[in-house]
Amino acid sequence: MPRLSRVVAFSLASLAAAGTAFADPPAAPAPAKQKQVVIISFDSARDISQWKRSRALAERTGAHFTYFLSCVFLLSPQTRTEYTAPGKGAGKSNIGFAASKQDVADRLEQIRLAAAEGHDIGSHGCGHFDGKDWSKADWLAEFGSFEHILENAYSINGIAPEPKDWRDFTRHSIIGFRAPYLSTNKALYEALPKAGFQFDASGVSKGPVRAPTSNGITHFSLPQIPEGPKSRPVIAMDYNLYVRHSGGFERPSKADEFAERTYQAFRTAFDKQYQGKRLPLELGFHFTLMNDGAYWNALERFASEVCVKPDVECISFRDYISRQRAGEKQVAVGG
Repeated sequence: MPRLSRVVAFSLASLAAAGTAFADPPAAPAPAKQKQVVIISFDSARDISQWKRSRALAERTGAHFTYFLSCVFLLSPQTRTEYTAPGKGAGKSNIGFAASKQDVADRLEQIRLAAAEGHDIGSHGCGHFDGKDWSKADWLAEFGSFEHILENAYSINGIAPEPKDWRDFTRHSIIGFRAPYLSTNKALYEALPKAGFQFDASGVSKGPVRAPTSNGITHFSLPQIPEGPKSRPVIAMDYNLYVRHSGGFERPSKADEFAERTYQAFRTAFDKQYQGKRLPLELGFHFTLMNDGAYWNALERFASEVCVKPDVECISFRDYISRQRAGEKQVAVGG
């Protein structure tokens, strides 16, 4: 009997040991991936129909956009002399002015509606001049013109009534800038913080990158992305695709082909980040319908597919800045 007891005890111990050997500990949950951010922006923001079309796209997809406004589109032919560009005479612009007083009023309405819907209004300067040779004083003068014309757009053009919250909006909501032609210089980056901006979106990078911050300015860059049969890199902006596809000349008969190429380029760039590091993807557009609207058609197809994903956020530059800085404050408080 003593021997049997020892055998039973040994067997139980062996079973216990075996159980310990074969029972795997519960696996640690995989860390949740951060959401994929897509930032879509529009330069100049002129045509009323494109304002409406972009806002409708945002409503369908839940996206928020950044509109970089050129302030000459808040001046009619009669009020154009309110603007004087650095080194130019009064009333000069590379991109014209608004068509009429009513055109200005309609654009102001679109700006107000877009802002109320959570979109970001930024500055694209005024006359779309190349400022690569401008001084800090020149840049500050351009920013001053933008601020003055935006704030006083209703009174300058004799449009009434001016909304009671308009001036408060213009003084506190414009925090971002994109240079015409993406043309920058050292003087610009000296002027931006002085003018109260918080971000600049004039850069170009080899691919998606996280935006660094220096001297109080967060620096965003449009990435170069692979495009076309040979996957050659191109800046992720409609104008650059337009030049790539048709040399900057209209070829409406090829619009479907160009739209498909553009969509594939956007989707490939998105998928690489979505399946990988999830760096923010920036895409830039204009209100001009180049190659019979090929690039807007590609945008609408792309946004309708990706912006609705639960782990994707199509947000504005302003949204991105707010979240980044809120996160920094939380870390500082927690630390």
